[in-house]
Amino acid sequence: MSDFSSPLLPHGGYKHLRSYKVAQAVYDATVVFCDRFVDKRSRTHDQMVQAARSGVRNISEGSGAAATSRKSEMLLTNVARASLSDELLRDFESFLVQRKLRVWSKDAPEALTMRERLKHDLAPDLPPAPEGTVQLTGLLGLADFVARATPELAANAMLCATNQAVYLLRRQVESQGRDFVEHGGFTERLYTVRVQARAERAEMSDKSGRSDSAPAPACPLCGKLMRQRTASKGPHAGHPFWGCSAYPKCKGIRDMSDPSDKSTKGEKQ
Repeated sequence: MSDFSSPLLPHGGYKHLRSYKVAQAVYDATVVFCDRFVDKRSRTHDQMVQAARSGVRNISEGSGAAATSRKSEMLLTNVARASLSDELLRDFESFLVQRKLRVWSKDAPEALTMRERLKHDLAPDLPPAPEGTVQLTGLLGLADFVARATPELAANAMLCATNQAVYLLRRQVESQGRDFVEHGGFTERLYTVRVQARAERAEMSDKSGRSDSAPAPACPLCGKLMRQRTASKGPHAGHPFWGCSAYPKCKGIRDMSDPSDKSTKGEKQ
């Protein structure tokens, strides 16, 4: 069967996306961060956790919506990006500023090291951590790092990880847009599948020695053009035949294998 056998657009598989893996790690670590450093009774605690949750859940929801709507997929992916970029990042920055802690610049040595380790689930060839220090081992170790690091280290690590998720989601939205421009959406997919199905039926018909595009004969009873129908009952159930277009007023039929057939009655249409 061809790649266009289903009218549904490609969808799912979000768990294999790097953007999803990073966003999930950010969500898990944000919960740990907020429980450690933000009063659980404050609105900030809930808002940060919800922004992180939105960042990951809208990726999965957009992946599912892609089956019938590229527009919804792009919209939800962009919501995920905005939740992390316009909400969560700003809250981590505010946390540092309000406590007079250092916000690492993107080119700071600490930031470069942190970003490099976050590129890997488990960073390779890490030297042993000095006694009494906390070491980020990779993306999968982010929540554990945040649970033990100082407020400045933890918040800056979250900034690096969240920025990485935002970058990946921005690239993902751009890719989805290019794919839509090149291949279209669900409506175009339905049309493509329908056209291909008709072409395949026509090819099968040609191979069997019968052409579906043959001109319809005239009804032997009333002279009107006939239409191809399929017998629903009787010994010929499932077989095609010509039936009068004026049915049920006129019940003339012809055998499709012999357009000159003069039959006037047949299986119930």
